Amino acid sequence: MDYDPMVMDDAESLGPVVKISQADNTRVKFELSNTEICFANSLRRVMLAEIPTIAIDLVEIEANSSVLADEFIAHRLGLIPLNAEGIDQLLYSRECDCDEYCEHCSVTLNLHAKCTGDDIMQVCARDLVPVGDRVNQVLGSPIINDPEGQGPLILKLRHGQEIKLQCIAKKGIAKEHSKWAPSAAIGFEYDPHNKLHHLDLWYEQDPKKEWPPSEYADWEEPPQEGEPFDYDAVPQRFYFNVETAGPIPPDAIVHEGIKVIQQKLAGLIQELTESDGGENGYNGPRSPGYNEGGDNWNDQGSFTPYGNGGNQSSWGGQGGATPYGATPYGGGQNSWS
Repeated sequence: MDYDPMVMDDAESLGPVVKISQADNTRVKFELSNTEICFANSLRRVMLAEIPTIAIDLVEIEANSSVLADEFIAHRLGLIPLNAEGIDQLLYSRECDCDEYCEHCSVTLNLHAKCTGDDIMQVCARDLVPVGDRVNQVLGSPIINDPEGQGPLILKLRHGQEIKLQCIAKKGIAKEHSKWAPSAAIGFEYDPHNKLHHLDLWYEQDPKKEWPPSEYADWEEPPQEGEPFDYDAVPQRFYFNVETAGPIPPDAIVHEGIKVIQQKLAGLIQELTESDGGENGYNGPRSPGYNEGGDNWNDQGSFTPYGNGGNQSSWGGQGGATPYGATPYGGGQNSWS
């Protein structure tokens, strides 16, 4: 992953400008300029919570004689990073036609270890073995980056102890659970000299000593002595530091984040511009009489769960009395008229 620091000059015609300052297998640092803070913050939030990855979601334990409880082991397994290459080819469980899980919406991993010696046995992520069909040969495999090639520690076994289980890894996003988070942390900063006074720095004696400038302070001109405050100034340069948690490379996190934003905007534009039947392609639940004229709101509520013309409350009767006495809405009268 080799990037040269790069700047695009024709900012006005090209839109947002990206300058990459550092990129390796664990993090990427870049500057985003010629855009607004709302877009920069949207990109940050999407990279944190809405990029799909894969993580262990279901654990079926057959044998466990270790000192750790089943629930504790299942929780640790869910936090082990798995390779998410080719995740677009995997279906969400809610989109699959299977009853529970299959090779189209999940990856199965087996773990079986038994300590037969006198030394303590460490069971690590490398002991998770993918089985069955997969969309490719790497999707769902544990991420192992340590020099020993062990991966994250799951548990320890002593002589005679055994662990045997099956894991089902599924596709998801961090908005559902943090185990699907693609990034460990995302640094986000703008206005390193605090020219805009968006920060009110607490200090005891000298703010310059107690709040040392960040590494991006050299990228912008410091405020001049006696410079008047510009009330119309807005932030224009934003600095990102994206660190991967392992499922996908850091540069891919940025690419996928932009892709998710594009998909969201495309869906919004489609909803606003589509005019097929006046329903904008919406297939979700809707209220009775939706888009059929105002008179339908005066029907008898045949769609309510209480039936009987819709006037009857869950307490019985025609809405005139409750267990706490008469209500101002009783007698079948419309309290709004």
